[in-house]
Amino acid sequence: MPNRNKPIIAIDGPAGSGKSTIARLTADRLGFIYINTGAMYRALAWKLLKENISLNDKNRIVMIARSVDIQLGRENKSTKYFVDGVDVSRKLFTPAVGKSASLISKMREVREIMVEKQRHTGFKGGFVLEGRDIGTVVFSDAEYKFFLDASVDERACRRYKELKEKGENVNLGKLCEEIKLRDREDFTREHSPLKKADDAIYMDTTGMSINEVLKMILGYIKTKARDL
Repeated sequence: MPNRNKPIIAIDGPAGSGKSTIARLTADRLGFIYINTGAMYRALAWKLLKENISLNDKNRIVMIARSVDIQLGRENKSTKYFVDGVDVSRKLFTPAVGKSASLISKMREVREIMVEKQRHTGFKGGFVLEGRDIGTVVFSDAEYKFFLDASVDERACRRYKELKEKGENVNLGKLCEEIKLRDREDFTREHSPLKKADDAIYMDTTGMSINEVLKMILGYIKTKARDL
């Protein structure tokens, strides 16, 4: 096992599998810092938008990806994101930032740089990271790995409920098709495709409540842990 002060917990899975919610709650229960690796791409995207960098200017994007300082912290049980010393936690989840993050995350050079930043951020341990390649690429040596999954119908229903609660007008059938498309893209993409690590615990969360999934993960960790 790596020589860390605290372990790394990697939670991967497709869209709508519940990994973000479970990762946040797991970090909260253990007093760890939660890292949404997608938010780190959003942090870079925010920087590019702020600097009015064209998303077609690959060389400039790669240069900024190398130089930008992205730091994370924990405040009132929430993860804070800082870009070059500026707290951008509340600025990362706009449609414009999300669209830009999606585009730059497909660039191989950018992914390689961001993976190194993610490793540097979490190398001492005490983090719960969620994404689609945490257990296979970013922290293939993580002490605890989980791969959350659920049926397409289940994941679409969860997303439907989430969006309806926000007052958005959504169509369940359309959401199902969007998730199927997202799955195909994630599982077949050229760089760091979504897949379960060989040593990850697979969990089908279909029909399970958040508390049931959380209880199973914490139970496994506490059974195996020596330092929590």
